[in-house]
Amino acid sequence: MADFTDHLTADHIAMIERQPVFFVATAADHGRINLSPKGLADTFAVLSPNRVAYLDLGGSGNETHAHLSVDGRITAMMCNFQQPALILRIYGTGKAVLPADPGWAELAPHFTMLPGTRQIFDITVESVQTSCGWGVPVMTLEKERDTMVKWHVQKDPEDWVKTYQGRTHSIDGIPTRATDRFISGD
Repeated sequence: MADFTDHLTADHIAMIERQPVFFVATAADHGRINLSPKGLADTFAVLSPNRVAYLDLGGSGNETHAHLSVDGRITAMMCNFQQPALILRIYGTGKAVLPADPGWAELAPHFTMLPGTRQIFDITVESVQTSCGWGVPVMTLEKERDTMVKWHVQKDPEDWVKTYQGRTHSIDGIPTRATDRFISGD
């Protein structure tokens, strides 16, 4: 049985804080639906019962940014792979906040900046759904992958800027704003 609330409760927040992985889904009125797994420690933050954010690193595309710029809808999902079984979905609206944007100074202190940081997604929580999760396996985290951070550390900042500033559209042609800052982790 699914339960809905219009905000995150203390129990929801405790569950979120234990999760090593989360998923985000976005869509525009046309084209592909984007569903992305996210990880890396401390990249998801609960800012209040009605506001969450996550730190985003450069990767294979920037579909979430593109979709939010035209539609705004986003769903974040956490699965408790330990006990008790539980799935938590956060439905809301979001926006990309880049280092040059006015909201960056407020959001950035909630995260440890990692090499390759390109934006923070700021999400207003509209509703929260929990469901049983009985079909989700019990699993343990062996370790985090450090490949993405290592890749960004070794990447020449000028090459990174050329590569990622050159990606100004989603795979379906929706425009994105290029990140104007490469954070080296220093």
